[in-house]
Amino acid sequence: MNKPKYPKINYIGNKEKIASWICDQLPADVQTVADVFSGGCSFSYEAKKRGLSVIANDILQINHQLALALIENNDVILNDDDVDLIFSGSLKNGFMTEHYSDVFFFEQECQELDLYRQNIEKLDNPYKKALAFALIRRAMIRKMPYSRFTIPWEKVKQLRDEEYSYAKYGRRRAYHNQSFEFHFRENLRAYNQAVFNNGKQHQALNQDVFEVLNNIQADAVYLDPPYTGTMNNYFGFYGLLDSYISSSIAKPFDNHFMDKKQAIDLFKKLVEYLKPFRYWLFSYNNVSQPNREELAQMLAENGRKVQILETPHIYKVTGKENKQNHKEILFLVENI
Repeated sequence: MNKPKYPKINYIGNKEKIASWICDQLPADVQTVADVFSGGCSFSYEAKKRGLSVIANDILQINHQLALALIENNDVILNDDDVDLIFSGSLKNGFMTEHYSDVFFFEQECQELDLYRQNIEKLDNPYKKALAFALIRRAMIRKMPYSRFTIPWEKVKQLRDEEYSYAKYGRRRAYHNQSFEFHFRENLRAYNQAVFNNGKQHQALNQDVFEVLNNIQADAVYLDPPYTGTMNNYFGFYGLLDSYISSSIAKPFDNHFMDKKQAIDLFKKLVEYLKPFRYWLFSYNNVSQPNREELAQMLAENGRKVQILETPHIYKVTGKENKQNHKEILFLVENI
């Protein structure tokens, strides 16, 4: 078997470049780890590669599909017949055409997405469906300037104009105008090869963080919450993909960690819900709120041992003037 390799996900805030460093900090007696803000699953994937049993949870449905495809799934891949089925048939006027034509994609592109959504439902295995959603996600992201669904339509059209892009940025970005099918097929092999079995069972969950912490057992919990005070609107970035999966307008979730006024209360609540677990690994950022000292104080209450590590890490959507000032902080907590 080829060595498992995390595929291209394009997830804002992804920890792909430092996932190995984070996993290095896991205590030796950890056998099961819960990644409760799993996002693009880079940490979960690295933990799975290291032979651990992984629980990957995220409140966004599209992130849940990524976790089903790459973490819970041990051996199911998409074959040529599956892919041909997804891209068969005539264009369809459906949910995407009605709600998002000339909003994020052109009308014909939305008709294509409606057809593919209908065909994905015909796949005979939930992990095949999850892989298909993960690959359609990749295709939609590749066609979207800045890889997020918060860009006004006029700007989208402007940036997809290859001559404009070349004149302004020196790059035509032709991949924005390649078809969904092109991007899906181009990435198919990498996603199929990313599926592997480490001999353990895994879970992919789609719950609010407090709900999942109340209902799981694990030796360690890894937390990578949205960083309050930074560009962290994950529902805005990726909520469209949830709408696509459900064929209904997705609603923002409650515990989003975006509101500075609520952040401290949410972190205090997190600490309460983490008390049943022995080890906590908490990713954070040196410009987030509550600040480093406030969070360290919360984590150290009741005699808990807290170690703080740092590594340089660029947060992708931060403005140019701030990128080099950001450091990734990892709080290691032993709950004794």
